[in-house]
Amino acid sequence: MTNVVKNDVVVNQSRQIEFLYAGVETQDGAGVKLTRVLTHQLQKRLDPYLMLDNFKSDNPDDYIAGFPSHPHRGFETITYMITGRMRHKDSAGHEGLLENGGVQWMTAARGVIHSELPEQEDGEMDGFQLWLNLPAKDKMKDPWYRDFQSADLPKFETENGTKVTVIAGESNGVQGAVTRETTEPNYLDIHLPAGATFKHNIPANHNGFLFIYEGSATVAGQNLPIKHMAVLKNDDNADGIVIEADKNQATKLILVTGRPLNEPIVQYGPFVMNKEQEIVQAMRDYQSGQFGETAA
Repeated sequence: MTNVVKNDVVVNQSRQIEFLYAGVETQDGAGVKLTRVLTHQLQKRLDPYLMLDNFKSDNPDDYIAGFPSHPHRGFETITYMITGRMRHKDSAGHEGLLENGGVQWMTAARGVIHSELPEQEDGEMDGFQLWLNLPAKDKMKDPWYRDFQSADLPKFETENGTKVTVIAGESNGVQGAVTRETTEPNYLDIHLPAGATFKHNIPANHNGFLFIYEGSATVAGQNLPIKHMAVLKNDDNADGIVIEADKNQATKLILVTGRPLNEPIVQYGPFVMNKEQEIVQAMRDYQSGQFGETAA
């Protein structure tokens, strides 16, 4: 049952939009078509986040081959499946089925090999994968993994009918499924009825963005079109964000914020460390089998 809360959050000054970004159409895995919304050139600007992919298609040819076994080191992957079914297996012995409304949170840390393969032959597959960096002190810790079905994720509804899923962090007094002390990620899926307003506090020193995946919205007088990432302007005087849905249609979006690590970012494909020599070591460790057996 979803709790109904009063969205009485006080936002004295809303963040503004610094710029809009439509993302890059690309392919990953074994040919999965997707839009890379948070790309390499935005990593420092949106620290601690490294990448955001949006995959959405009702054509099985666009997703059916999935993501066969591949390695990761140095960060966390958060996969949010809005619609579809995907099977996860990894070299640390974890396995789970990600399906409608569920979240898969994997901490690769010192190294893991995993596969993500569709368990559907037709229909729509729609969702996001977000990469969250780990601080240097945690990059070589043991891997961690957890599946959250839709029913496991904390949710609330405001008095104006806005429905919010709190994947990570906190909103309106509701604690999310996951918290992280260093990066303090806040990850919300927000569904606003036509014309509704939603307010959320954001620490001034946190970076953030939102992505409209249905409808459109307005923030600080700027219209945000569908399929665009809006990077939130950093402003010491702004204490949150006020989002207004289009008056004529419902709007769905994700809002993501976090505390920057302000550490060097060195990435080589699926490895993200702080120094080039650490990347070289990651490649050696992977090639020598220290990430474990390949995930089937």
